[in-house]
Amino acid sequence: MAKAAILEQVGGLTIGEVELADPAPHEVLIDTKACGLCHSDLHFIEGTYPHPMPAIPGHEAAGVVRAVGSEVKTVKPGDHVVSCLSAFCGHCEFCVTGRMALCMGADTRRGQTAAPRITRNGGETVAQMLNLSAFCEQMLIHEHACVAIDKDMPLDRAAVIGCAVTTGAGAIFNACSVVPGETVAVVGCGGVGLATINAAKIAGAGKVIAIDPLPEKRELAQVLGATHTVDAMADDAVDQVMKISGGGVHHAIEAVGRQASADLAVKVLRRGGTATILGMMPLDCKVGLGAMDLLSGKKLQGAIMGMNHFPVDLPRLVDFYMRGLLDLDTIIAERIPLEKINEGFEKMKGGHSARSVVVFD
Repeated sequence: MAKAAILEQVGGLTIGEVELADPAPHEVLIDTKACGLCHSDLHFIEGTYPHPMPAIPGHEAAGVVRAVGSEVKTVKPGDHVVSCLSAFCGHCEFCVTGRMALCMGADTRRGQTAAPRITRNGGETVAQMLNLSAFCEQMLIHEHACVAIDKDMPLDRAAVIGCAVTTGAGAIFNACSVVPGETVAVVGCGGVGLATINAAKIAGAGKVIAIDPLPEKRELAQVLGATHTVDAMADDAVDQVMKISGGGVHHAIEAVGRQASADLAVKVLRRGGTATILGMMPLDCKVGLGAMDLLSGKKLQGAIMGMNHFPVDLPRLVDFYMRGLLDLDTIIAERIPLEKINEGFEKMKGGHSARSVVVFD
């Protein structure tokens, strides 16, 4: 039996016990050591994005492999691993053309007629969320949903690489291919936005402009590499960015998931610039380019999970941390036990601090 935070109904999580099946041939059983609280989880908890229930959220995790299925070749018991929600099959069109983050991952889940990975109360199915369900003392996942990392890497910091940092850094390195000297604006300085700013610094961006309504978030952004900050709620926010950047930015990256912030990202582009939307916006939102934007060669793109190649990207991000380039310590605001997970999400709603991380004993 494993203790887990279970989504029974929209509104909050309850602590209960579940049972995980034995690993199938390509599955890995992991003792979860840490899991970050992500705004994407909150979307499901609040019902903004629908999901079958009961379910266990959580997808930004690190742990130690306990057991592996008979065909697993990528990890072994005792390995330290980071999980990633963009599990890949390895043979679909997206995988074989190098766009693994777009893989729908059907082959990495158990079939409809197979026994479920997670159950409770003697057989009731508990839905696995985003192929992971990491708010649990153990995870049973496909081998293509995790990657082994350096055992010297602290697992509480490794956990946040699994979503926030992979998404933010991936946007800079993969989706945007930022060239040293280019100007980058980041709208929203939560976990993903702060990781984006840090990665922009690593990539050698000339100016990194952090846009957020909260002064404490703007201060964090400066610690992580922002060269300038702008209050997102200021009447002249766009004018400020235009002045700082000398006519608009090369890359504007939205890391909140709100209509207004996505529209702002488009407005601060220079001719030929690209707006990249990372946040999970309400399902009825639309972001667009006007006629003059199109005539100016501006571009708009989504970048799910930073368009990562996580088996390669994640160990590199770990190496960046170990070499002092990637600042994960500033991104983590607090470490909490599983029992305080609802308090952690309430703190997230306030928006005043960076990442909360659940740490398992």
